[in-house]
Amino acid sequence: MTTMTRGGAADVPGAVRRRRVVAAAGAVCAGLLVLSACDKPTPLSTITVGRDSVSTEATCGGEGKALKAADLAKCLADKDIKSISVDPDETVRFGVDPDVADKRWTILMNGQPLTEDSDKTYRTIPGSVFFNAQYGAQGDSTLVTIKAGDGKKQSQAATGLWSFKLKKDD
Repeated sequence: MTTMTRGGAADVPGAVRRRRVVAAAGAVCAGLLVLSACDKPTPLSTITVGRDSVSTEATCGGEGKALKAADLAKCLADKDIKSISVDPDETVRFGVDPDVADKRWTILMNGQPLTEDSDKTYRTIPGSVFFNAQYGAQGDSTLVTIKAGDGKKQSQAATGLWSFKLKKDD
């Protein structure tokens, strides 16, 4: 004859624990299924001035496909863009995702190239440049756009644009 401790035949805490584990595993699987149906967001670009920073997804493109000239003009004319205040004595730092850097990128000021294209993820420019008429600035705000390319220097077709408005902070 075997002996069993009292209540040993029904391991209630163990059964509850197993149900919880199965429920948690099911929830994780359901979450992964939902996430797999989502589109991958476009890479972010960030501008930092002092302790302030602003990030945004691509205004246009950003998925690696070349943009048409008409789309570029529309994107550069977009008015719904993020802004940041810039003290002309501060340094403006630009950052892009590694995916963007791999395909080279440049900084445009009011639609005109301000820098050579680069494969780095980070660049710095003195804040005074963005409000200097010598560089094409007009007034107390400047449209700055990060343009991603297809990896060919200078003649690169744009694959994504990230626009920001820099406002002069005296």
